[in-house]
Amino acid sequence: MSAFSSLSHRQQGLLLTAGGALIMAPDALLIKVANLPDAEILMWRGFLSALGFFLIALMRHGNGIWAVYRRCGWTGIAVALLFSLTTCGFVLGNQYTKAGNVLMILAGAPLIAAALSWVILKERLPRRTWIAIWLCLAGIAMIALDDAGAGSWVGNAFALMAATTLAINFTLCRTRPGIDMSPMLVFNGLIVGSVAGLFWLAGAETTLPPVNQLAVVVLLCLIIVPCGVTLLQRGPLYLPAAEVGLLLLLEVVVGTLLAWWIISEQPAPMALVGGTLVLGTLTVKGLYERRLEMRLRGGAGAALQHPAERANTL
Repeated sequence: MSAFSSLSHRQQGLLLTAGGALIMAPDALLIKVANLPDAEILMWRGFLSALGFFLIALMRHGNGIWAVYRRCGWTGIAVALLFSLTTCGFVLGNQYTKAGNVLMILAGAPLIAAALSWVILKERLPRRTWIAIWLCLAGIAMIALDDAGAGSWVGNAFALMAATTLAINFTLCRTRPGIDMSPMLVFNGLIVGSVAGLFWLAGAETTLPPVNQLAVVVLLCLIIVPCGVTLLQRGPLYLPAAEVGLLLLLEVVVGTLLAWWIISEQPAPMALVGGTLVLGTLTVKGLYERRLEMRLRGGAGAALQHPAERANTL
């Protein structure tokens, strides 16, 4: 038995989702570093990520890959369409406003996911999850407070679209428990790449970007996005949609720290407090739930013991 399979169901979900969020952390930064026009960056992101998603699905499922696609059904098609809107909203949001604005709005995804799960799936979230969501949103607001007045309405609207469709996507995945929707992301890439490609071909300039920009795009779209998003898309198999959205805040905080480091931005004291609040909240929540899980498992084990054995342990 592998080390991963020996973990509990919840631990596997936390590991997959947190890992995906950390892999995706440089996303917003690399979009700005690539510095390509809207249609061009979306076209490259769409087609290259589709190739990456397909290669990952092929490695995981081999000859059974077509059966996996059939199993996803119409829900899988809806997931692909929703993630296409998320991709467009996130990329265009970063094109039209500061990264801090986009990340702050994207941080609203947990609240949207929690509301949808409560209404659609009748999932009841513990009080500690709601408290953690609000604390994390307060931390993200502190991080982006100095950017709050600098963004355009267009960029903010695209970011809101990304947050909303991402929350709907994760909630929709919860309606098909046990079905891995991540292979459907191939179609998300094809949809985004095809539509953006038409706009790119209709533009005045259709030349390839310089080698340094192309290298950034390949790193981001062929490697980082497929690996990170595949892990994130599997999160709802193990965790409630709001929990997945909450762990996505790791991407927000780490991505902001990377931007400060790479482009030498000086973080404000309030931003440092906000980042500490988010990471501290996630850490405390994770440790508390780990302790609670161990206590419950220990109680279940004691209940299954033979009465004489239980008496001896006491």
